Amino acid sequence: MTQVKVLNTADTTPIEVSKVLYTGRVHVTGGRDGYAKSEDGRLQTGLTSPGAKGTGTNPEQLFAAGWSACFIGAMKHNAVRLGVQLPEEVSVDTEVDLATAEEGFLLQARLQVNLPGLIEEQAQMLVEAAHLTCPYSKATRGNINVSIYVTV
Repeated sequence: MTQVKVLNTADTTPIEVSKVLYTGRVHVTGGRDGYAKSEDGRLQTGLTSPGAKGTGTNPEQLFAAGWSACFIGAMKHNAVRLGVQLPEEVSVDTEVDLATAEEGFLLQARLQVNLPGLIEEQAQMLVEAAHLTCPYSKATRGNINVSIYVTV
């Protein structure tokens, strides 16, 4: 099999990566109505188009789950650096919309960050720092509409 690079989406010079920490590998067949399986077998799920009958999940739910988990990780990282005690009950509820516009299909997202027990200033500082460091936030910055709300 011959592999050919057909698309480079970088608008600028690629970022120089110093170390790859992890590579997630997933094989998908059938598109939105197919099946996804990770290389290590930990993820094995049917896929179903949003709103369609079926038992599978969809890419928007998977993206929302990944972003929520990553965002909590970024808050944990920044909490140590900022000297803020992250509440044990921290959670993120993420909604990812599949939408249309003149340009065609697009995504937009809303994150509801729940930080019970923190004072508003601490929560805002922590969420802003997390949004600057979370890889999902970086990947979407300037590309999709994103709203972040905080509940303390």
